[in-house]
Amino acid sequence: AAAFAPAQQSTGTNTALAASPFAEELGVQAPLGFWDPLGMLKDADQNKFDTLRTMELKHGRVSMLAVVGYLTTASGYRFPGYPEGVPAGFGAWHALGETQDGRSILVQMALFFVLAEIVNRDAEWADTEAEFIGDYRNGALDFGWDRFSDAKKLRTRAVELNNGRAAMMGIWGLVTHEMMGVSILPGGVLPGN
Repeated sequence: AAAFAPAQQSTGTNTALAASPFAEELGVQAPLGFWDPLGMLKDADQNKFDTLRTMELKHGRVSMLAVVGYLTTASGYRFPGYPEGVPAGFGAWHALGETQDGRSILVQMALFFVLAEIVNRDAEWADTEAEFIGDYRNGALDFGWDRFSDAKKLRTRAVELNNGRAAMMGIWGLVTHEMMGVSILPGGVLPGN
């Protein structure tokens, strides 16, 4: 008879995850709350958390750009002067490597990546202090950030984290479907083919 009795519901939130010192950090949001399935923060200190958050922000920002770029080229848009016959998606890498113009584009991309890596760091030489992890304004860029209320700043940072997380899954899905040869884009477009 006990097998058919209703299960007793716990009213407390004393789980190992809720007890984490990082359970109140930015990004701990519904519906998952604090989610650390690999236990990477089990015995972590604030420095390790900050390092992982920096990586999450960087991957999220790159993924947001990747999704936009992937969908833009899949739609058929190309910059003026872009070499003819270069497909969208992963087929572009091979096609760009086959022509001199394409190789020039690859060199420009590599230089942009290097420049972005240099710029998106705390500037040791600047007399500024980052307001939060991932704040690379270095006293030069503002775009109205300093006029936001603390609540608006926190919400904006949470939105960036969520959009980055969604973009990481989005580019993963787009690339996976391209490799499988299955289109998930409107009109049955399959980049790379």
